[in-house]
Amino acid sequence: MQSTLQSVLAKTEADSPNAIERLKEFLRIPTVSTDPAFAKEVQRGGAWAVEQLRQLGFDSQLIQTAGHPMVLATHAGPKGVHAPRVLFYGHYDVQPADPLELWESPPFEPVIVKGPHGDRIVARGAVDDKGQVMTFLEALRAWHACAGTPPCPVTVMLEGEEECGSANLEPFMEAHRDQLAADVAIVSDTGMWDVDHPAITTMLRGLVYVEVTLSGPSHDLHSGLYGGSIVNPINALARMIASLHEPDGRVAIEGFYKRVRKLPEKVQAQWDHLGFDETAFLAAAGVTNGFGEPGFNAMERTWCRPTCDCNGIKGGYIGEGAKTVIASKATTKISCRLVADMQPQEVYDQLESHLRARIPAGYTMQIKDFGRNPPIRVADESPYLTATEKALELVYGVGPVRIATGGSIPAVGSIQRILGLESLMVGFGLDDDRVHSPNEKFELTCFRRGSLSHAAILDHLAQLRP
Repeated sequence: MQSTLQSVLAKTEADSPNAIERLKEFLRIPTVSTDPAFAKEVQRGGAWAVEQLRQLGFDSQLIQTAGHPMVLATHAGPKGVHAPRVLFYGHYDVQPADPLELWESPPFEPVIVKGPHGDRIVARGAVDDKGQVMTFLEALRAWHACAGTPPCPVTVMLEGEEECGSANLEPFMEAHRDQLAADVAIVSDTGMWDVDHPAITTMLRGLVYVEVTLSGPSHDLHSGLYGGSIVNPINALARMIASLHEPDGRVAIEGFYKRVRKLPEKVQAQWDHLGFDETAFLAAAGVTNGFGEPGFNAMERTWCRPTCDCNGIKGGYIGEGAKTVIASKATTKISCRLVADMQPQEVYDQLESHLRARIPAGYTMQIKDFGRNPPIRVADESPYLTATEKALELVYGVGPVRIATGGSIPAVGSIQRILGLESLMVGFGLDDDRVHSPNEKFELTCFRRGSLSHAAILDHLAQLRP
């Protein structure tokens, strides 16, 4: 199959100008999923992707949900070849373009501009996630042109609601479990270490997210008449929030760290040689001094250590001028980021127990659960991971780094829980791509090498046995 792969890679390279034009066409469709005014455009974007896959020999359909539609396409692969089935996941919806006045060009009129790494394409969705979706569609196109089929069975699932909460993703997956059956999933919605060093994200932190409201008096009170005679809910909630951490930055919730394990030696060694610049990392956030769990640098704290943070707080009067009240209640939002082996339900229970033990006598606390996502960790010796690493090294000339991300990708957890699949998170974005911001961009060298990478990954995975 090696000679076929070389033809596929050459075809991908030769077709690059046409691939850019197809990407532009996709980007011109304003598939803003969160705004009902764009509902027809989201539908049109899904239909566009369906047609592209049909042209590549896929049985492709646009399936309606209670919200925006899903794209589902399948290909049996070459006859007589017993190889793993690959499930590609991506999303074709995008964030709103606001604020429009900060764009240097219209957000849905893609333009090619010069940058430090050569040409880049600028438009909403350029890297998140239309450009990355197109990397594997272009790889499939090259295989179709050279061999008439991908080298292994392939399923493609594209979501139209990722940017607005994925409310219908899990119901869709449950309803189409048989059609989505595969051996491994590939997700291209992550990034690289830098423009010349590919990466595979092998760890995603999970999430427990709650809103906590502490209620005391039956109504707001005059602070001159009642101040000092009752517990102020705002003061009490502030103490409860402060109690979540030790002075040195460790989370103080009982049992919080009991399932947290050390980073594998191979991964730790890779990270130690990445040349992480903590000063520059902090400077990008506008601060000079870091803080957090002792014994770890900022990269490790955000990639592989659990956290607990207050994300917002409100209570009493915060308008202009003075109003001296003791509020009847105070509210905060708290998120816990989880790492491998931590259980969302267990952490939720630990957090709730910690807070309830600190409720002032006679007061009440309500908790709203805004979501729980499990952490993800790809098996260190997965044959799919090893094959993907070899494919990336073939394209880039250097082996990929196994990295992590502090954020969550809920779809990966859903794919694991519902379909029982490990996800290979192979992304080609860069830190400066301005995801969700004005002037979002995708380096064309990343687009081109991403397409080559997916072509090679398919070849290497096809040589395994499911």
